[in-house]
Amino acid sequence: MQIAQTLAGFTAGEADILRRAMGKKKKAELDKQKERFINGAIKNGIKKDVANFVFTKIEPFAQYGFNKSHAAAYALIAYQTAFLKTYHKEDFIAATMSTELTNTSKLREFVQELKRLQIEIVKPSINKCFTEFKAEKNKIYYALGAIKNVGFEAISNIVNEREKNGKFNSLIDFINRADAKDVNKLQLEGLVKSGSLDEFDTDRKKVLDSIPRIIQQIKNINQDKSNNQTSLFDSSTIKNDFDYIKTNSWKKKELLLEEFKSLGFYVSDHPLNEYSEIFDQLKIVSYQDFFNSENNEGLIAGTIMSIQEKKSSKGTPFAIVKFSDKNGEFELFLFAEILVNNRDKIKESESFILTLQKDKLFSNNTNRRINVKKILSIEDVMNKPFQKVTIELKENCNISEIKKILSNEGKTSISLIFKNKNKKVHYSLQNLRKFNFEQLKMMKNKEYVKKITF
Repeated sequence: MQIAQTLAGFTAGEADILRRAMGKKKKAELDKQKERFINGAIKNGIKKDVANFVFTKIEPFAQYGFNKSHAAAYALIAYQTAFLKTYHKEDFIAATMSTELTNTSKLREFVQELKRLQIEIVKPSINKCFTEFKAEKNKIYYALGAIKNVGFEAISNIVNEREKNGKFNSLIDFINRADAKDVNKLQLEGLVKSGSLDEFDTDRKKVLDSIPRIIQQIKNINQDKSNNQTSLFDSSTIKNDFDYIKTNSWKKKELLLEEFKSLGFYVSDHPLNEYSEIFDQLKIVSYQDFFNSENNEGLIAGTIMSIQEKKSSKGTPFAIVKFSDKNGEFELFLFAEILVNNRDKIKESESFILTLQKDKLFSNNTNRRINVKKILSIEDVMNKPFQKVTIELKENCNISEIKKILSNEGKTSISLIFKNKNKKVHYSLQNLRKFNFEQLKMMKNKEYVKKITF
């Protein structure tokens, strides 16, 4: 504000008022100060057009601006950052991710960037990964300290034990070597759900349900050590199989849901992958393919990663929803009617099929807004029966197995094509049968099924 004081004869207090008007972007106040500035400059013998010109240089700072020393520092940091990301990208991104261990949304953005750069993300592993993110050529090991509910100090102690005395050979080995103060229920749940203990047993549900038993065994061993007691058996003779609690395994969707809860995104797989075949049949494309296409309307699929619900200036609700598909993440707006009608279904980690429409193209504007016309739960779509299905079978097919799969009455007309030597024999089932995505998956997996059309 030295210019205002010099040219217009402002006092320090008046110059401060001008500074605050700029900083808070108060246009009315800035206009009032402009008049005072010009009048003051004229009184000091400065021409009106010169005073006007000087003030036009001040006005843009009400939007955004900072001094040269500030700009120089930013420019230097920008150059250093660009250099590191270009020539040492793995180390740079790993170090940056390690500063954001507890910020799930930031980590998710970095994971998307790693995919774009074709850098492999090594999924969480108790024997491969470290407390923080660690880089190697073309790969980054996921940080165990970034898993939800896994304490930084506790997991550091476990990693130090592994580095000092070698990898954990089994769950029993892990139990024998873990310190009770570094292992609690939430800690183990996070490790199990994220897949960090998959090398001990891939049935995550079984391990999760056995956590109370695991913790108790760790406590018993730690207590024996503190009392200087030894086992009746030498440690080398202890069995490697842990006595798990018997339970039903998670289905793929449940496993990925729990992984999402522990990491905030998907690492081992994506929920939409199991629907690839039916997406092809329904002409469902990725968001990026639809965005780049000339089509004005199309079907896409997406899994919700995050939701921000807000209200417009008129008080009507809307939501900014971040979806992901196999190609990456994208944001869409859900406005009042669609949001209200589907609020109970729209939750993180749920998957949907969306009907999208692009705004009309005006002049040469290529950034067309994309609107959501319709949103359907993927479960509702997959459970909807097909109207008509034709199943082409190879020779020596298992008739009894086909009968079992198609035994339930439903709403689908089914035709079977059998190959008999050089001829094809067509049969149409007399009654309508149940045939949805589940039956489709079962039939697709049979090696005697040649083709299914619907």
